[in-house]
Amino acid sequence: MPLYALGDRLPVIDSSAFVHPDAVIIGAVSIGPESSVWPSAVLRGDHGTIRVGARTSIQDGAVIHCSTKWDTEIGDDCTIGHLAHLEGCSIESGSLVGSGSVVLQHAAIGTGSVVAAGAVVSPGMVIPPGALARGVPARIVEGAADPELIREAAQIYVRNTHWYAADLRRLD
Repeated sequence: MPLYALGDRLPVIDSSAFVHPDAVIIGAVSIGPESSVWPSAVLRGDHGTIRVGARTSIQDGAVIHCSTKWDTEIGDDCTIGHLAHLEGCSIESGSLVGSGSVVLQHAAIGTGSVVAAGAVVSPGMVIPPGALARGVPARIVEGAADPELIREAAQIYVRNTHWYAADLRRLD
């Protein structure tokens, strides 16, 4: 996997995490136990830091960045969907950020919330715990997140973490 230091900014990846060989990790990025980073995902901790908790998946093509003002923090048991873009925001534990969605600077996604596929969470927006954010710009539907959907999505990728670490092999 392309793993880069940037000056004195070094990635720290737990030994039980799985980072696909085609993902790119740059700078001050920490990845917690049993978390996973999938093909073509980019985590770039240059001007700030990126912290990914335990049992969290960063799926294919996701772009995770930070800013000079705000770090990006992703809690435990989260799912960050394919092609999502997170920039200087906070995703609390047990949340799901859907495929193709965007969460911008200083936004905060509460525990157990869902950002629907394709939604755009504007800078500084706060999504309360257990809410669904959908649309462009995102609108909040309180209490509409499905905890079972979030739990299942996170568990599938924890299983995939162990499976891929054990059985993935390149054939060319």
